[in-house]
Amino acid sequence: MKFKYLLAASLAAVTLGASAQNINAPRETIEAFSKEWKGERYSDGRPKVSDDLVKRLKDVSIEAAWGIMGRHGYRSQFETGFQRIHPDAVLAGRVVTAQYMPARPDMQVPIVAKGKEEKRSGAPNSWPIDVLRENDVYVADGYGKIIDGTLIGDNLGNSIFAKSKTGVVFDAGVRDLEGLDQIEGFAGFVRGFDPSAIKDMLMTGINYPIRIGRVTVLPGDLVLGKKEGVIFIPAHLAEEVITGSEWIALQDDFGHQMLREGRFTPGEIDTKWNANIIAAFREWTKKNPGKVKMSAADLEKKIASL
Repeated sequence: MKFKYLLAASLAAVTLGASAQNINAPRETIEAFSKEWKGERYSDGRPKVSDDLVKRLKDVSIEAAWGIMGRHGYRSQFETGFQRIHPDAVLAGRVVTAQYMPARPDMQVPIVAKGKEEKRSGAPNSWPIDVLRENDVYVADGYGKIIDGTLIGDNLGNSIFAKSKTGVVFDAGVRDLEGLDQIEGFAGFVRGFDPSAIKDMLMTGINYPIRIGRVTVLPGDLVLGKKEGVIFIPAHLAEEVITGSEWIALQDDFGHQMLREGRFTPGEIDTKWNANIIAAFREWTKKNPGKVKMSAADLEKKIASL
């Protein structure tokens, strides 16, 4: 009953005046949705997955992450169909969410008033940027709007990258593509580009649950963006997904080399490895330390499980 009341109160629309709802989701709401995360948190309640895991996430394949999460019942974590800023850049980081809705005056007035009360400056579409820290990714549900749905241009893009060193995922549009292209390393996954400025859109909350296509996204999730699209990983599964994906990639690299060299047959590599293959694999990892992303202790645990 307490959780139901918390959910209803925190997600209610702003209809009762400026004091009805904070712009940022309350810490207790964020913690309630991410209660399976047992690690460190930011002051706002978001799970703080380590920078090391965020860095290693860049080398994870979408397919491996999707497969591991699927075994835990997370089958709707991937979304595609984006246009990209810097198509060769990989996006990885912790999620900060923003929710946008079609504007209506009776909601806009109290939201703007609440922003002033919280001493927020600038237009509401800039407020989520103030929350960003290094390795955060600004993820926004703009309900697919592109024309008059450009959440940022190159000025806000530069501010985002200065704070996060990552990029954005927008179910909406952006403008000033030429300027955004000049931000080296800025990875953007957006629905489209348009010269229009944002209009008739209302930023209704920061770090509440949002929807990006078929995915429900929570603040503190990890996001990985590659050529295929973007995949969102719950914080409590981050370490398992990353180490598991690294293990799959390591086995694949070894197996492919062994097949090219003709040392083992496809049937031997594709089934449970025998003692000779395991010994060869152990020796191969020693000769190829750059391919081993996980710790020595994690590697030994994985080898022991073969």
